Order: sequence, then structure tokens, then C-alpha cells
Amino acid sequence: MKKILTIVLLMALGIGAWAQKFAYVDTEYILKKIPSYRAAQEQLDKLSEQYQKEIEEKYAEIDKMFKDYQTEKVLLTEEMKKKREDDIVAREHQVKELQMKYFGRDGLLFKKREELVKPIQDQVFNAVKEIAIEGGYAVIFDAAASPNMIYTNPRYDKSEEVLQRLGYK
Repeated sequence: MKKILTIVLLMALGIGAWAQKFAYVDTEYILKKIPSYRAAQEQLDKLSEQYQKEIEEKYAEIDKMFKDYQTEKVLLTEEMKKKREDDIVAREHQVKELQMKYFGRDGLLFKKREELVKPIQDQVFNAVKEIAIEGGYAVIFDAAASPNMIYTNPRYDKSEEVLQRLGYK
């Protein structure tokens, strides 16, 4: 009896699921069509390159310090060796801190991305939400974020509708 009740319940849930409306959007496609997003990405790319170049230059300086130390090591006293080693380690630590300041979880690049990109993403999300509510969709998937979508019928792609709602053609 318990087995039959479970089967009936699963069938009822399955039938209810078929009555739901589903659609999908491709946020990557949508964002690429928005000029302000592309400009923000370019700005972030330039900033990232600038930070990366600075970090690489500092690591090159440390590398030079280490090579100089290796060649002069035989001429140095133990006290001088210790000081030079400490200097190299301290510089490495400073560069790693700078790297975290730029690229870390709450780094400058992350904050800049939040400042430039998040408002655009929020607009897209709100447009998708409006379309879902107006169209009575239970779920709208993101084809860009979900590699598990093996097949999608273009009939249910609401990406263009999102762009139109945002005022882009």
C-alpha cells in the first residue's frame, strides 16, 4: 500500500511539473549586446592589465635581488646574508599583499567590477523577472551559466525579449 501511495504521489507531482511553463535566456549573449557592459568590461580588462603589469615588475625586481644575492653571497658575512634574505622575503610578502589588494576576494578589481557591472546585471535580472511574472513562467534558466542544458528549443529563448525590455535592439 505504501508503495502504491508513493507511486501515485510521484505521478501527481510529475503531472503538476508538466503544467509549469519554462523558458531560458542567455545572459552572456544579452550582456554582449549592451554597450555599457562592453565598455565596463574593457575598463576592467585595462585595469587588470595595469595591476598585473605592476605585480610582474615587482616580482622581476625581487628576482633580480635574489640573483644579485646569489652572486654576492660568498663575499657576505653571515649577518649581511641574513639581512639580504630578510629583505627579499619582506619584499615578496609586500608584493603578495599588493596582489591580494588588487585581485583578492575584496580587492580593488572586485570592487570596481561591482561598481561597473553589477548595476547592469541587476537590470538584466529585473527584466528577466518581469518577463517571468508577466509570462507566468515557473522557471527561466540561464543557458550561459548552465552547461547542463543539452537541448533548448529557440521558441522558449527570451533573450531578445529581455534586450527589448532594456531598450536595446
